[in-house]
Amino acid sequence: MNSLSARNSKVQTTPNLEVFFEMASVPVYCNLLWREQQAAKNCPKGDIKLAFSPETGLITNIAFDPDKLGYSQDYENSLHYSPRFQQYAQFLAESLVKRHDLYNKDIIEIGCGKGDFLISLCQLGNNRGVGFDPSYVPRAEHRSMSSQVQFVQDFYSDRYKDYQADIICCRHALEHVPNPADLVVPVRRAIGERLNTVVFFEVPNGLHTFRHLAVWDIIYEHCCYFTPVSLAHAFSSCGFQVGDLTEAFDGQFLCLEALPTAEEITSTTDEQKEQIEALSKDLTTFTTKFDSLVQTWSQKLEQMSQTGKKVVVWGAGSKGVTFLNLLGDRAVVDYVVDLNPRKQGMYVAGTGQKIVPPEFLQKYQPDMVIVMNPIYENEIQKLTASLGLKPEFICV
Repeated sequence: MNSLSARNSKVQTTPNLEVFFEMASVPVYCNLLWREQQAAKNCPKGDIKLAFSPETGLITNIAFDPDKLGYSQDYENSLHYSPRFQQYAQFLAESLVKRHDLYNKDIIEIGCGKGDFLISLCQLGNNRGVGFDPSYVPRAEHRSMSSQVQFVQDFYSDRYKDYQADIICCRHALEHVPNPADLVVPVRRAIGERLNTVVFFEVPNGLHTFRHLAVWDIIYEHCCYFTPVSLAHAFSSCGFQVGDLTEAFDGQFLCLEALPTAEEITSTTDEQKEQIEALSKDLTTFTTKFDSLVQTWSQKLEQMSQTGKKVVVWGAGSKGVTFLNLLGDRAVVDYVVDLNPRKQGMYVAGTGQKIVPPEFLQKYQPDMVIVMNPIYENEIQKLTASLGLKPEFICV
């Protein structure tokens, strides 16, 4: 195994934290656009040292250095080019609008990305929206909504406390914050006495990552990994009463809805303690299972290489980047396919494969497609069939 492999050492402890997993020298960005192959290979790197809190169940990277990151317009992690993800996002937007009567209301989205979800919320209910994200790139298709939707190319903080809303949304941003309270507390302060303001947060599901071995989701950009108990604690300890907390997207995401309250709840229930203890047991064997999975995939790629198969990876997001960097065998995978046109023609961080559109495969004629997220397998099979291709598919 290369330097990205887990170091299987005894559990170390820091105050209130137990270190259970380490990876050295990983790309600090999985979703930054690299225009030159050599620059992609020489991308900035950092270490991952995951530690578990037996009090809250939160998993954090204690080796994380925020100075290594600086999100800009070259950061691209939009999934909205996938029909399957569009379907999910549209369903989520429609359910939020109906459930919370979001018609002619004010909406804030923190970490709005390229703005697709906020635009949907505002179109569905004729709402007014403000999105915060330093990586937002103005898009022509958003001009028709410019009178209703404003984008602020900055991180959300106390400086924007005067912006008020009927619902505050935040999808896949909280895991990028080293201390969750650094975002949750400013949100609670901004709400003040408006106790009917709903907050909706969506994050990757840590149970899916650590219990079901979705190991390709472990990336430097994610400072925190949440399970239901740790996500609930992050809000209840900062002045929110947690309502719905559910899994979504085939268990890959956690969705939380909460209302502000005048009380702070810091105690842990017996049920929550049981959940934390169960997770702790899972983590004691995680490194061994991780190493075994990486070894299995290394052998699979070696077999593909020996038989001369032409192999592509489908998905140039965090899963694909982590997969390629962990296995490090560029000889068998020369190209990565992605639907996102902003990624096409760019190169994968750390390993340098070129990112290509699906149409490229008509010329390349791959024998094998490695699908990085099984939830997209059906749409990928249909797309490749429409291109006249009949490769073998294998999901990680």
